[in-house]
Amino acid sequence: MIFRIRKFFQYYPQQFWFINIIMMLAWLFHSLMWSYLMLFISQRLELPLSDVSGLMMVNAATGMITTFLGGAIADRFGRKGVMLFSLLFCGVGWFFFQIAGTLPVFALLMAITGATTPLYRLAADSMISDLIPPEKRLDAYSQLRMGNNIGVAVGPAIGGYLASVSYDTAFTVIGVGLAVIGLLVAFLASETRPQVLLSNQMQEKKSGGYSRIFKDKIFIAIIVAFTFSRICTSTLWLMLAAYSKQNFGLSESMYGYIPATNALMVIFLQMLVTRQVNRSKPVSAMALGALIYAVSIFSVAFAEGFWGFWMCMVAATVGEMILVPTTTTYTSRLAPADMRARYMSIYTLSTGIGTGVGPWLGGFMEKTFNSQSMWYAAGAVGFAGFLVFLLAIRLNRQVSVNTTADLSGVN
Repeated sequence: MIFRIRKFFQYYPQQFWFINIIMMLAWLFHSLMWSYLMLFISQRLELPLSDVSGLMMVNAATGMITTFLGGAIADRFGRKGVMLFSLLFCGVGWFFFQIAGTLPVFALLMAITGATTPLYRLAADSMISDLIPPEKRLDAYSQLRMGNNIGVAVGPAIGGYLASVSYDTAFTVIGVGLAVIGLLVAFLASETRPQVLLSNQMQEKKSGGYSRIFKDKIFIAIIVAFTFSRICTSTLWLMLAAYSKQNFGLSESMYGYIPATNALMVIFLQMLVTRQVNRSKPVSAMALGALIYAVSIFSVAFAEGFWGFWMCMVAATVGEMILVPTTTTYTSRLAPADMRARYMSIYTLSTGIGTGVGPWLGGFMEKTFNSQSMWYAAGAVGFAGFLVFLLAIRLNRQVSVNTTADLSGVN
């Protein structure tokens, strides 16, 4: 047994397991209050949820800017510095939520956390791509997600308890915790950026860096589809806590079991799902995951209590386990060595857009129509993502046919 455990951990380099631990802790601290953040701001400002949901647009907009910059910096100068900077400043942003009392201050803090959160995630994904060969990456990213979800399993449960006692204590724990793991990165992490050839660097200057990515039609189609899915899922993650409390009286501590279920499913079932996904074509698997996501989140509109919301989360988690690691792996395989962080920045950008648009869309629908309408809209956007994935499948087939025809012409 000891030999098997040792062999399992030796399957990946030590740096891989270090990144797993760092990201597990980062997700733990992030998830302490993330599901309750809109509820907290709404209560602190004594404003309806629809009036504060637009703050997520601020969070997403700053993230979009820094994600582009962070990807280029990580490719040129390294991943470690980007991760260290983002963890430290993200911790500062979360720490000062406890003293915020006006809408402009909340907007500033949302901008700081929005600008920094995507950076340590894209740096971690780029490090995995640097360390792990392509044939092992789907398993590696699945392992990374399992670690992340250990944090997500523990975080909301602790956060729900802390929120019921003191929001200020929760924000202090998050700020200090992120700063500490940032220092761990500073002292214990190794740089993984590959040493690119001078010719690659010269080519990058000629092509403008990101312009090379936007010429990849299949990748862009997949990112557009994934962005629709992230808009759908961010509505679930950022609006359900407030929706369930305001409409059904579900407390923060009780709600914490719902995201914890998501995390536990990923921990115990992700590798089983990954083995099944390995037998399928990646884009087809992504389309299936997006469809399951859309149907499950649309169904929240018909749920009327804890168990109804819990069942919707269980179904959404199945879609998540299929879609997310497959998309991450596919992105890493498409990326040239000198462009990995930039490809990952575009991939990470989809989450930032989803984080901003999803809650805003939900708040708009609630204010204009009724609270259930946000789930109708989220489900419709998720289904649009499924349709774009089908378009990506068609594009992929056309490229394969054209490539075969070109090879036949050469012969």
